[in-house]
Amino acid sequence: MPRVSGILETCLYVDDLRRSVEFYERVFEFDSLGGDDRFHAFDVAGRDVLLLFKKGGTLKPVQMPFGVIPEHDGSGENHFAFSITPMELPRWEQFLAQQKITIESRVTWPRGGVSLYFRDPDRHLVELLTPGVWKTY
Repeated sequence: MPRVSGILETCLYVDDLRRSVEFYERVFEFDSLGGDDRFHAFDVAGRDVLLLFKKGGTLKPVQMPFGVIPEHDGSGENHFAFSITPMELPRWEQFLAQQKITIESRVTWPRGGVSLYFRDPDRHLVELLTPGVWKTY
């Protein structure tokens, strides 16, 4: 059976693309991979891609010079997580407080990992987690 080697892209659908791009640039300082009026892509730690799509902006297939991207869209308050080191955890707590971003929850998991949960401008649940949450991390 063929196997996958990881998750490369995480997609979020947002109401105000410019506002969300500003949030992810300000809070995470991700490098931009480009975009247009319907999406924006960020490099996450040199190995993953965060895609922000304007809600309703991809309801029709998009013809590219190299192929067609099928239509897609999403709604609701989604959840995703970024990995951090244990040393970065207090820095993140301090930085989020400085940015006036409310930490909704702090969880210490049975394996010893810690998760911080907060919301982005579209109320997506963002999680920062240290090793020890999952068997694989």
